[in-house]
Amino acid sequence: MTGRKTALHISLIAVSAAIVAVFTIAIRIPVPATSGYISLCDAAVVFIASAFGPFTGFIAGGLGTAAADLAGGYPQFALLSFIAHGLEALVVGLIAKYGSNGLLMRIISAIAAIAMVAGGYLLLEVLILRLTFPVAAVEVPMNMLQSGAGAVIGLALCSAVRKAYRNIDSLRW
Repeated sequence: MTGRKTALHISLIAVSAAIVAVFTIAIRIPVPATSGYISLCDAAVVFIASAFGPFTGFIAGGLGTAAADLAGGYPQFALLSFIAHGLEALVVGLIAKYGSNGLLMRIISAIAAIAMVAGGYLLLEVLILRLTFPVAAVEVPMNMLQSGAGAVIGLALCSAVRKAYRNIDSLRW
């Protein structure tokens, strides 16, 4: 990889992480029952992973959501967000990279996003935050709603951008 292409990818990751952070913070709806919030972060994470690939998606999705948690008053979730949303992007990006661009792949991507976020937070809250399973499970429905809606938005946006800018695939990493 040339130096110019490396600089382009690093810049793309930095801008993408900033976009994820903004999508996470800009519209944030607190959920009192869970001590967390729902946001549009998954729309940005899924779009970036689908458009720019699993590596860019993993770093941008993980860093962007973790930075938003740190800056937005939820530091206890920063590590969990990095892992859950980073893995969400990695899996969605791999499906986009190796799958077709058809409806079935979009459905599989959305299901993968939901599983990575809802399952990831559930597991990580039990293992890292030491919450009991019933307490951590309270967040699952909201995490499923957020990641599912975000996946639909992100995949639709990626499809529209791909139609308008055919050379977007040249930015995959």
